[in-house]
This record gives sequence, C-alpha cells and structure tokens, in this order.
Amino acid sequence: MIELTKLLDENHQFPHSLRYSKNSKNQKKGAKKRMGPVIAWNITRNCNLKCKHCYSSAFKNNFSGELNTTEAKKVIDDLSSINVPVLLISGGEPLIRNDLFEIINYALNKTIKVTLSTNGTLINKNIAQKIKDSGISYVGISLDGLKKTHNNFRGKENAFKKAIKGIDNCLKINQKVGIRFTITKSNLKELPAIINLMEKKDIPRACFYHLVYSGRGENLKKQDTTDKQKQEILDLLYKKSNEYLNKGADKEILTVANQTDGVYTYLKLKKDNPDQAKKALALLKHNGGNRSGIAIASIDWEGKIHPNQFMSTYTLGNIKNKKFSKIWQAGKTNSLLSKLRNRKKYLHGKCGKCKWIDICNGNSRMRAKALNNDLWAEDPACYLNEKDLII
Repeated sequence: MIELTKLLDENHQFPHSLRYSKNSKNQKKGAKKRMGPVIAWNITRNCNLKCKHCYSSAFKNNFSGELNTTEAKKVIDDLSSINVPVLLISGGEPLIRNDLFEIINYALNKTIKVTLSTNGTLINKNIAQKIKDSGISYVGISLDGLKKTHNNFRGKENAFKKAIKGIDNCLKINQKVGIRFTITKSNLKELPAIINLMEKKDIPRACFYHLVYSGRGENLKKQDTTDKQKQEILDLLYKKSNEYLNKGADKEILTVANQTDGVYTYLKLKKDNPDQAKKALALLKHNGGNRSGIAIASIDWEGKIHPNQFMSTYTLGNIKNKKFSKIWQAGKTNSLLSKLRNRKKYLHGKCGKCKWIDICNGNSRMRAKALNNDLWAEDPACYLNEKDLII
C-alpha cells in the first residue's frame, strides 16, 4: 500500500493510516515491539456477486468447511495474544455471515481494530447503523467504474446502484467509508469519473488497486494496464493528491499492490520538491515495501493461513490444526516464510539487481509466478525505466 497523500505531505493525518506507523519499522518477523501482523481475514467465500477479478473466486454458495462462530472467536483469542493490531475483514461478501457482528464485536473487545471490505450492496440504513454502532473504524466499498462498467465487472445488473446507496448510507451517519477501485484496461478511462464522484459525494478516501493475477484475476492478465498507462495513472493521482493538500481537503489517495508507485512518486518529487522528496524517501525506507509474510498475513474461510490474501495457492498451515501464533512465529522452520522474510537473496531478474529493493522488497510475487511460473522472478508490473532501476 502506498499512501500518496502522506508521501506528498508527511504531516497529513488520516485516522486509519497504518502504513507508516512507528510499529511498522523493521518488522522482520512481523512482531516488532510485541506486535503481530495485520491480518486480512476472508471470513467467507460466499458472495452475492461474481466479480471478474475476485482473488477468492467467490460466488453465491454455502461452502462447507468455513470457520464457525466458536472457531472464529478462538482465532481472535490467539491473534490477541500476539497483539495483532488490525483485522481487515473481507470475503466473499462478509455481510452475508449472520454472525459477522458478533465476531467483529468480539475482536473489538480484544482491542483489535477492525475494518471491513465489502461490495456495499447489502448496506441498507439498518446495516450501516449496525456498522457504525459496532465500532468498525473504516469501510472500503468496491467500485470499479460507472454503472455499465461496474455492473459488468460485478456480474449483476444493479450492483452499481446498490454500492452507491451503501456508500451514501455510511456517509449520512458519518461512518468512515472509502472507494476501492481495481484498475484494468477496460475501466481505466473511467478513473477520472470515479475521482469526480469521490469529490461530489465528499468521500474521504480512495484506494486504487493494481491488478493481481490471483483467483479469477488470473484470467485477466491481458487486461492489466501497460507501463505507460501505469505512469499516467500515477501522474493523475499525484496531481489530485496535491490539489487536495493545497485546498486543505480531508481526503486520502492510496494505491495498492504495486510498490513501484512509491519509487515513481519519489522520482517525481525529486524534480518538483526536493525537500519533500527526502522526507518521502525516508517514509518509504521506513515502510520497507511489500511485507507479505513479514507484517501482513491472510486467513481464509477454511482457516488456511497465507502470506497475503492474493497468495491463496501458498498455504503456511491451518488454524484448525495449529494456532496462527505458533505457525507465524516458527518462520525459521517454514521454508516459504523464511524465504519471504529474507527474499532479497532469492529474487532475480530486474528485481534481483534493482537499486530500489529496500523500498519495494520485490513487489508482487503472484504476478511473477503467474507470468514466469517462478515465485522469485521479476514482477512484470514494475513500470520503471531500466535506467531508474539498476544499480
């Protein structure tokens, strides 16, 4: 995750920023200062939509083997014991679970912050109020274009209308809410319109996701944007972030799933504002780039543990058989965790000789795997020029 707004102004404060917190520094084992990793918890695979790029390959179905309420609470007890700071609850569609708020309230009572990722279509006024009352700090609602494009992405005719209504219902009661937009060639042209929508409705945050070739997203590799398009996207987001800061607007723009954005932003700042560029570089180094298996982990609906939510084909263990804390803290005996935490010596291609490795840390391993059949190959989504990459 790259917080563009924060890189452009280190004094900008957004209530739910985690990426550059003091406790994130040098989390080689994901437990620096007795703090465990941020957990992306895909609490169900069941979903009322069938999105083309879903990394969970979710659809409407009562899947067997999902963690029940008692099992979920035991997971939370264990996560609390290693001071996990945040649960990012997602799915499938998490609001389908009847016990969702019971699980959320249990986590919050254990002083674990909870955020919710949802398609937004089920957030009526009553659900919005339940979200607000529960103490969920932030709700991210997926919106991948305007009406026709979004409905096509999501596989349902009224998905756009209901998602917008879900956003409105949150905004009306001052529940913190933001947009999650996954960028592909097919919706790229609507990116400015989504930004305009953010401004019109006074939505405080927007996260723009680069495509990761995982789950059904693996079928969209040819829909990934070109290097030139990625640069144009960052140019636009850089411009808008500066505009918001200059106006004093309480807005935050982030990009997700491509650490190249941080380097590109730094190089732009180096030309435009050298003093701020130095501060941005310090933040990026402090953050350390991709932290999958280091300070981020994922738990899926069956209790399987993964290095992140996109790496579902790589399983570290299952909490039904062994506690998360035991698996996570035994990194030296888990080959994949050990390599992820010391990945610099395994990376090759451009990633293996890149001078920005300390602030990127190899970017997305799943894109490398999908295109090169090699988890440690270069990430094909790195869009920097050769002269900007090599030592």
